[in-house]
Amino acid sequence: MRDHLPLLAIAVPLTAAMIAPLLGRSSVALARGLAILASLLTLAAALGALAASLAAGPVRYALAGWPPPFGIELVVDPLSGSVASLVAAIATLVAVWGVPSPDRPGGGVFWALFLLLVAGLVGIAVTGDLFNLFVFLEISALAGYALLGAHDARSRVAGFRYLLVGTVAGSFYLLGVGYLYALTGTLNMADMAARLPAHAGSPLVTLGVALIVAGLAAKSALFPLHGWLPDAYAYAPPAVVAFVAAVASKVSVYALIRILFDVVGSAGPLSTLLGILGWTAAAASVAGAGMAIAQQDFRRLLAYSSVSQMGYIFLGLAIGNEAAFTGALLHLVSHAVMKANLFLVAGGVLWRRGGCRLDDFGGLSRQMPVTTTALAVTALSMAGLPPTAGFFSKYYLVLGAIQEGAWWWLGAIVLSTLLGIAYLLGVLERAWFGERASDEVGGELPPRLLVPIVTLTAAVLAIGLFNQDLVEVVLRHALPASVR
Repeated sequence: MRDHLPLLAIAVPLTAAMIAPLLGRSSVALARGLAILASLLTLAAALGALAASLAAGPVRYALAGWPPPFGIELVVDPLSGSVASLVAAIATLVAVWGVPSPDRPGGGVFWALFLLLVAGLVGIAVTGDLFNLFVFLEISALAGYALLGAHDARSRVAGFRYLLVGTVAGSFYLLGVGYLYALTGTLNMADMAARLPAHAGSPLVTLGVALIVAGLAAKSALFPLHGWLPDAYAYAPPAVVAFVAAVASKVSVYALIRILFDVVGSAGPLSTLLGILGWTAAAASVAGAGMAIAQQDFRRLLAYSSVSQMGYIFLGLAIGNEAAFTGALLHLVSHAVMKANLFLVAGGVLWRRGGCRLDDFGGLSRQMPVTTTALAVTALSMAGLPPTAGFFSKYYLVLGAIQEGAWWWLGAIVLSTLLGIAYLLGVLERAWFGERASDEVGGELPPRLLVPIVTLTAAVLAIGLFNQDLVEVVLRHALPASVR
């Protein structure tokens, strides 16, 4: 069974995606239940493969029995297993949260698309083949376009804009892979890593890697390629944006890490690209936080915050030493948890109060104390206050920058953190001390919406309190060999 876990992590959500529309014809609740069950089974398979890879090395699966490099190979190592487990865990909680109107028409199709998105993102994490990665990238993208545009006219426009950007980004990635394939004659990642050094310095390697980086950077919404993101996050259904904002961009960063450090390595223009990414990421961290301050809609604030927070991850990769890279991976995990929670809180406020502007958070603590506490804990973590998850990931990034003497990049981390504290404390001030009109209705969120929020809040604290265990047991083993 151990050897089949990588396949099961993809096959379970794919199979469930085909069944969900049929169940949805009779009961949307059944389709949602299937989504929860499939996400749980996917999580179990991903965690099992991760544990096996930590104990005995990477778990490999050759599809249809064709050995690599001729066939497609699935590989779970500590890095890919961590990302796949993160995707499945967030998917499970979002599926439990569901949608505020569980009996909405077309609910079976909604959950089918959701499961396709899960399968695509997990597939990106576990594949060992560059073209197969493109296939899963497109599966997740197509499902994401449909889900992000499934709310109203504004969301459809935002989803179409994302489709245009995503199509160009995917084309860049595919062209880059084509150039590398033309040089090496292989698409298997491990095989290409062995063949590329013979072509070190080739212009085709430089062009191919540059196209791949550009495509995945756009998928990750790295500044200034983030233009599609604010509207997409502001107008999409709450459950969708909570999942997409949490993990979709993180999986694209994972793919970039895998290709740059494990496939290309010293055979390509790694130092030059990392330098460009570093300065771009520094600009992203400051510009994203600056734009977030100006927002009056909480979801748009979170969208620009994501632009800033993604800059931290790319800065960790650019700095490149063990401490900074550890910080990048820890922030990849912690930011996924934090952002999922904040968007679920935003969805709860929207459902309860009918709006999600900052004024709608006035006096929230008096009506929804548990939700407001979750908002406070997660916002403080985003701002980087101890003992939460966000503090320790930034601690490793700062330590890495100091060790490397990257003072300008360190300055960007500090400045963006101060800006982040400013816009997040503004939200908390309204929630705890602000005033709300006397026409408030209802109270705390129902258990179905509250349980995922409380669970994610606990995870924010747990990642912070037990960060050393997470780093030593998992993340240190997930670092590329060149960084350890």
